[in-house]
Amino acid sequence: MLRIISAFLLFLFFILSVSAQTPSSSAILERRAQLEADLAALEKEIEDYRGLIQSKQNEAQSLQRDIAILDAQIKKAQLEIKARTLAISRLAGQISEKTETISLLEEKIGRERASLAELLRKLHEFDQSSLVEIMLGYDNLSEFFVQADSFDTIQEALAISFDKIRSDRDLTEKERDDLEERKAEEVQLKGLQELEKKRIEEREAEKKKILQATRGQEQAYQKILGERAKSAATIRAQLFLLVGSPSIPFEKAMEYALLAQKATGVRPAFLLGVIAEESNLGANVGTGNWKTDLAHARCAKQREAFQDITSRLGLNPDLMPVSKRAWYGYCGGAMGPAQFIPTTWLLYENKIAEITGRRPPNPWDPEDAFVAAALLLRDNGATEKTYEAEHRAALKYLAGSNWRKAAYRFYGDDVMALARKYQEQIDILL
Repeated sequence: MLRIISAFLLFLFFILSVSAQTPSSSAILERRAQLEADLAALEKEIEDYRGLIQSKQNEAQSLQRDIAILDAQIKKAQLEIKARTLAISRLAGQISEKTETISLLEEKIGRERASLAELLRKLHEFDQSSLVEIMLGYDNLSEFFVQADSFDTIQEALAISFDKIRSDRDLTEKERDDLEERKAEEVQLKGLQELEKKRIEEREAEKKKILQATRGQEQAYQKILGERAKSAATIRAQLFLLVGSPSIPFEKAMEYALLAQKATGVRPAFLLGVIAEESNLGANVGTGNWKTDLAHARCAKQREAFQDITSRLGLNPDLMPVSKRAWYGYCGGAMGPAQFIPTTWLLYENKIAEITGRRPPNPWDPEDAFVAAALLLRDNGATEKTYEAEHRAALKYLAGSNWRKAAYRFYGDDVMALARKYQEQIDILL
């Protein structure tokens, strides 16, 4: 019997000594390193094209300059898609590794439970026997005391093993949570890929149209530019698209942007760029419902804030349009032209009311929304009015503390391109 118990102890400690994490094979490590190196190289190329675009935009407008900008924009977008594909591949590898780790952990827990069951059975047999029966089962007293010490050791090992099982279970849950987050990020990256694909198609079509119309002649190109130049009347009449609210004339949008500038110091063209990008960020923006798109458990505070906002405004929450759950978060529910989430809107309510005079302010009202966006952009550093500061403020507007993620750079680039377009129009009006 002593040999049996000793064997159980050896088996138990062997089980306990197995690491919760299995080392990655050299092939996996090499593949991961290669993906990371490729991704870093692509991101450097993207930055180079971003710098080229900014440099060219500072030159006088000409056919050569505009074609160079379009070529760079197309190449940059193609590289961004390639980078997203590599990032997705890297995530897929990490997900596979974590799945394998979880499987091994579950197998280990199963083995430990089986071992514990057998050890408990032996301990139960020992406890059920009388002292006389136990002593008669041994040839000498020394062997009995050795056996008794072994069972004491078993009891201690049982306690350790139970703690180990609980630790393994916690680790397994953590691995699963991490896996889910990475899956969500993969979906996010795929969404970005689709957005970039659409922008490539638009830029390629624009380039072909310019070349067909001018046949590469500068004089013909300048003539087209002259014909396309918008008069003040045309600019005033064009509609400025909004999310969750009726579109308004560009002149009215300018009025709101100038009011916001007076109160916050944020450049009107930049503010218009942000509002325009929010309106065109995705097909599902502004077509959601709070009961569906704030249903996730993590959205409880947003649901409460949304009900509070609509209640004080005397609005039926079921009828108010909000954003659907987007590719970059658990919750939808962003409201109105500025696409503020409910809890953030509550933080800015008093400041908005001080400027517009409406108490409480309404996130679906364009004037309130423009002021709200300008306040947030000011707090994000936009009043420095440099390209870098505004680009950074736009990224923070979208992603908050995650603004440094390379995957989000497209948003800031698009906002700044829109701001440039609106500045040209504002210069004509003013």
